[in-house]
Amino acid sequence: MTKAVFPGSFDPFTIGHLDIVKRAAKVFDEVIVAIFDNPGKGTDFSLGDRLELIADAVKDIPNVSIDSSSGLLVDYLRSVGANVIVRGIRNGSDVEYETMLEAVNDRIASEITTVYLISRPEHSYISSSLVRQLLKIGISIDGLVPNADHIILRRV
Repeated sequence: MTKAVFPGSFDPFTIGHLDIVKRAAKVFDEVIVAIFDNPGKGTDFSLGDRLELIADAVKDIPNVSIDSSSGLLVDYLRSVGANVIVRGIRNGSDVEYETMLEAVNDRIASEITTVYLISRPEHSYISSSLVRQLLKIGISIDGLVPNADHIILRRV
């Protein structure tokens, strides 16, 4: 049984993230969407809200679960018995950043493999930071997040 973890801050969870989860769920027996807070990033949504919004978005995918952690990603994978990290790639800068992260993770835990899923072209411009910026200036986020109405209501 192959268990994979799709980590991120998901502030908020976008349709691009959801697409990666759906595709990963077809490849792996179990996928855990794990919220990790990046100390270098502030968040606009509480952890509780992010957990609820993601759970709502993935509720119809039977082999997907939701969790959160504040520790080291490879330690989390070991604790849940996973050996695959799933990452989405939107563009060249993502490749550069993810390559660096993979090298560090491999140095710490060589038994863990990172699998990259390339974003579909129609999702490649969507990021959580874009969604937050649009919210701040009052522009609709319909079609960018799986549950836009709930996000507007939950924004901190």
